[in-house]
Amino acid sequence: MTPALMHGGAASPSNNWSSINWKRVDADVRRLQMRIAKSARAERWGKVQALQHLLTRSHQAKLLAIKRVTENQGRNTPGIDGIVWINAKQKWEAAKTLSCRNYRSQPLRRVYIPKKNGKKRPLGIPTMYDRAMQALFLFAYEPVAEVTADHHSYGFRPKRSAADAIERCFNVLAQKTSAQWILEGDIKGCFDNISHTWLNQHLQLEKRVLNQWLKAGFMDKGRLFPTTAGTPQGGIISPCLSNGALDGMEAMLKSMTKPTQKVHLIRYADDFVITANSKELLENTIKPAVMAFLFERGLTMSEEKTLITSITKGFDFLGFNVRKYGQKLLIKPSKSSIKSFLESIRLVIKKGISMPMARLLSSVNRKIVGWANYYRHVVAKKVFDNVDSAIFRAFHRMIKRKHPKKSAAWLYRKYYTHRGMRQWMLIAPYTTKNGEKRIVWLKKAADIPIRRHRQVISVATPYDAEWFDYFDKRATNMSHLEQASGSFYLGLMRA
Repeated sequence: MTPALMHGGAASPSNNWSSINWKRVDADVRRLQMRIAKSARAERWGKVQALQHLLTRSHQAKLLAIKRVTENQGRNTPGIDGIVWINAKQKWEAAKTLSCRNYRSQPLRRVYIPKKNGKKRPLGIPTMYDRAMQALFLFAYEPVAEVTADHHSYGFRPKRSAADAIERCFNVLAQKTSAQWILEGDIKGCFDNISHTWLNQHLQLEKRVLNQWLKAGFMDKGRLFPTTAGTPQGGIISPCLSNGALDGMEAMLKSMTKPTQKVHLIRYADDFVITANSKELLENTIKPAVMAFLFERGLTMSEEKTLITSITKGFDFLGFNVRKYGQKLLIKPSKSSIKSFLESIRLVIKKGISMPMARLLSSVNRKIVGWANYYRHVVAKKVFDNVDSAIFRAFHRMIKRKHPKKSAAWLYRKYYTHRGMRQWMLIAPYTTKNGEKRIVWLKKAADIPIRRHRQVISVATPYDAEWFDYFDKRATNMSHLEQASGSFYLGLMRA
C-alpha cells in the first residue's frame, strides 16, 4: 500500500505529512485488520500470520502508528535517546525509517512516579521509535486478541470500559436467585511477572519482534538492568499482551462448572471477581484451578488480598462497592475512592492558594466532571451531594485563609453569587486572549445526571462487519447521554 495523499506531485516531507488522507489510511488499515480477525475466527493461523506480515510492512500502517504515538498523552516524553517527533517533517521521516528488518529495541528509560501512599512507582519509557513499532504491531495483534479474548474481559479493549464490567456485576448478582459468594482475585505484580516463555509459545505475534520488547531491559541511573519476566513497562502494546496471558480463564471455569453453580468471571485487566453459589465451591474448586491457571503463566495470587466474600457483606471492584441489602443490590462509589478523590481535590486547592482563582476553578472542575462521569451509572446521587459539600467547604476555608481580615459580606461579594436556588455559587472572572470577559464557576458533581449504563454485548467485536451498525448506534446513544450530562457544564458564561 502507498501513502494516501490528497494531491500529487513532488512535495517536501512536511507537506507530505500534511497532505495525508487519514480517513483513507485508517480505512485501509481497518480493512486488513478485519481480514486478520476473519482468519482468526476460522482458525486459519497461517493466513493470520501472512496478513499480519503484510500489515506491519505497509506504509499506511506505519503512518498511522506514527500518528498515534505523536498524538497521545506521552508524545512529548522522550526515551533514553532523548528524541521526540514534533513537526511534520520529523513524523514523515520517522514513518519512512520504521522497519521490521534488523529491528532492535532500545532499553526503557526508568522514571519514578509518586504513589498515594508516599512511595514511588517505577515506570519504563520506551523511545519514540520503539513506541511506534509497538503501535504498528498492535494493529496486527489486536484483531486476533479480540477474537480469542474472554467474553467478559473489559479492560484495555476497544469499545469496552469499566462501566461495562460494573454493569455485568449488576446483571449476574442482582436477582434473588443470583450467586451469593464472590472471589476477589488479586494477582501479585501481574505485569511484572508474566512468563516470557508462555507469551512466546501462545501469542499470535512475530516472535523475533516480541522478544525485542520483552528482553529490552531498562536504564536506571546510567546502569542497564535486564528483564527476564513481565511485559514491557509503559509500552502501548503491554496491556494487550497482558490480556492475552489472562484470556482463557473464563473458558476454563465454564468447562469445569455447571450453569446451576452460577460461576461467572468479570475481569478488567488484572482485576477480577468470580461469582458462585457456595463458598465451598470457590474455596475448594475454583480458587485452586485459577491458581494453577496463573502458575502456568508465571503468576501467583496474593493469599492476603484474595478474598472470598458474601454478597451481603459486599466487595470493592474498580472503585465501586457492590453489595446486597436484603434482596436489593446496590452499587455505589467505594469509600476508599471517595476519600482518595477528596484528598486529591484538597491538595490541589491547598497548592493553588496563590493561583488565579479562575485557573484553580478550571483545574478542580476537570477533576469533578471526570470523577462524576465515571460514577454516573450507579447509585451515586447522595455521594455526589456529599462530595460537592466537602469541596465547597475546602474552597471556603482556603478563601478565608487567603483573606483573614475580611468580613463574610466582603468575601461573598468578591467570590460568590447566586443563581436560581443557589445562594453561594463560587465564581471567578477572567479575560480571554481576545479580550472577552467571562466567568468560570465551581461545578457540582450532583448536576451530572445518573443514568444506567447498557452493557456491551459480550461477543461483539469492532473487527467484524456484522457489528458495525451496533457499535455506531451505541456510540450515538452514548454521545447523546454525554451531551445531556454536559449541557449544564458549558463551564463558561458571559459576564
